[in-house]
Amino acid sequence: HLRLDGRLIHRHEIAAGQVYLCHRSPGENLRTPNEPSTDQAEHQPLVERLPKRAGNRFITISPMPRIDGGLELVTSDGELAATLQRTIHSLPSEFSVRVRGELNEQQLRAILEGTLDRGERLQVESCEASGGEAANRWYTIIARGGSGKDIRQLFERQGALVSRVLRTRVGTLELDRILSRGQFRPLTKDEIAALTSPPQETASTEQV
Repeated sequence: HLRLDGRLIHRHEIAAGQVYLCHRSPGENLRTPNEPSTDQAEHQPLVERLPKRAGNRFITISPMPRIDGGLELVTSDGELAATLQRTIHSLPSEFSVRVRGELNEQQLRAILEGTLDRGERLQVESCEASGGEAANRWYTIIARGGSGKDIRQLFERQGALVSRVLRTRVGTLELDRILSRGQFRPLTKDEIAALTSPPQETASTEQV
């Protein structure tokens, strides 16, 4: 036992191989920004609320742009993060996109084609209307390997005014309905295995 001034010092082991699923609110910081915020009411960045035993340096896996939110994956295991960065792009991800007004059939067909500004084509599996209120409409899109930035770009290329993009699913991992915004939970071993050893699929993008 190690003691300092008579007090027992506890040594916490870093939880290797641990991944956290986080429900991030749009605009919420994942980590402390380089520039100090003037908003005194701003909450503590999400990764700084993770258990200390989970590590000191966290890596986000294909993070959503700050303006958007939803499902985020965070780990302090560098080797596991590198594996997840590779495999997540072979998995279908689901996003909810809020736009101003309804999209016409021509716009929807163009989104399904998946053409991006950088000259690649995203594999879009579906894009369907999913309700809305007033002038806002929601669309659910499933694309293989797409980032939040890519999804926003697909809609904006068709003249849509996008106000929100939320990631709701990656592979078989869904954003828990009971997990409120700003909350998180550790993934189970089976959930991690499903993300790191996905079924063999075709590439997510192709050169146009």
